[in-house]
Formats: sequence, C-alpha cells, structure tokens
Amino acid sequence: MSEDRPIEYWLTDMDGVLVHEEVPIPGASEFLEALRSSGRPFLVLTNNSIFTPRDLRSRLLASGIDVPEGAIWTSALATAQFLADQRPEGRAYVVGEAGLTTALHDIGYVLTDRDPDYVVLGETRTYSFEAITKAIRLIDDGARFIATNPDPSGPSQQGKLPATGSVAALISTATGRTPYFIGKPNPLMMRSALNRLDAHSESAVMVGDRMDTDIISGLEAGLRTVLVTTGSTRREQVETFPYRPTRVVDSVADLVAVARGGAF
Repeated sequence: MSEDRPIEYWLTDMDGVLVHEEVPIPGASEFLEALRSSGRPFLVLTNNSIFTPRDLRSRLLASGIDVPEGAIWTSALATAQFLADQRPEGRAYVVGEAGLTTALHDIGYVLTDRDPDYVVLGETRTYSFEAITKAIRLIDDGARFIATNPDPSGPSQQGKLPATGSVAALISTATGRTPYFIGKPNPLMMRSALNRLDAHSESAVMVGDRMDTDIISGLEAGLRTVLVTTGSTRREQVETFPYRPTRVVDSVADLVAVARGGAF
C-alpha cells in the first residue's frame, strides 16, 4: 500500500482519540474543523451501542466537540446493516438500549421474544438477569447469536464496568454458542463505514488509540492506520504487537495539517 496515495476519506475512533471520558483531547476540535474545511468525508466510529448518533452528537457537543449526527457510525448501526443484508425485515430479541433498538427498528426489524431469528446483545448499564436468562433460552431454542462488540469492559467515573463481551461470555458459557461480533476488531465495522462513505480502502485512513481493535481492524480492511497515544496503547507497547500502524503520533493535534490536505 503506497503511503503517498492521497487521503480522501477519514475514519476515526471516538474515545481515546477525540475525548477521554467526556473530556476533550487537545487538538480534537481543530482536527475535525480541518476535515470539515477540507471537504473530505469522515466518520467517527465507536463500539458503544448504548447511544444513538443524535445522543452521541449531544454528548460530544457538551465536551466542546462538534460532530454532525450523520458522521457518527456505531456498532449498533453496523449490526443493523449486517442484519438487514443477511435477513431483511427479520425478528430479534434485543438485550441493549436505545442505540441498538432504534437502529433495528429503522431497518424494519420486529423486536420480540417470540421465535426470533436472532438474539442481539448490546451494551447496557442495566443488565437484567431475566433478560439474560431469556436470551439463553432463545439461543438454546435455535436463535442465532449476534453481539455488537467484544469489549469486555468499559470505563466510568467510579471505575471499570462490565460490557458486551463479558455478558456474551456468560451467555456463551451457558449455551455453548459463541456470538458473531460485529464491532471492532471485526474489519466488517470498517468496511460498513467505508460503504457508508462510498469510499475505497486505498484512499482512506483509520485513526485509533488501540492496537488490538482500531489498528488491527483498519489493517485487515486494507486501510492505512494511525495510532494516537492519548488512549489505551502506549508508544512503547507498539513493538510488542506482530503488526504495525502506518504512523504513530502523540495525538490528533499532529494530524491537523494532514487533515487539511497536507502530505501523509
């Protein structure tokens, strides 16, 4: 892959790249403004399936980050797109919140616990023993098992929270069935985002803070990748992985000139 090829499309992670627990990362606003002023299409990606793009836009605005609603791509939207392609107008039992249920409603899915085609597991802050038990029994009865992302935990101001991957492991242990995970590091998340932009991988770049999700999924989808060190992966950890990003920078502040159309 030529590094000299112009970058026409940008994908960027949200947490650890633009914000850190709702605190804006220095340079994030300038980076996004450079993308807007250059006219280059971009999407902000997140594995979080709790919120709708409208919700996330509002939360980012409260942090001083302005991202259009249409430029936000979540694992819930990617999951909905996958199900619409696989089994249009199907039926699903959902364990999740508004970001996921809204995305499935919007593609014409019926949400039900009666003979669903799929059990779809997403992130929620109120996991119910009753809902998890229902999901286990429906999977035992033949429903296909889908999960929005494999993240085992998420941050909060009080500390670590169990996330979709942890609950998926519980259900898998009970049923003997593993889910198909849609979100990062599945490159399907990247390809669905590229399709939304009508973009080609060779003219796109993925910016992320995690080698084991953002960078590997971007690489496997054929994109150039940039690791920022404002999130999970530290610069000294990069060499411990069997793959490398195209670039490593301190933060998105270092990408402002490139976002304006400068050399990569």
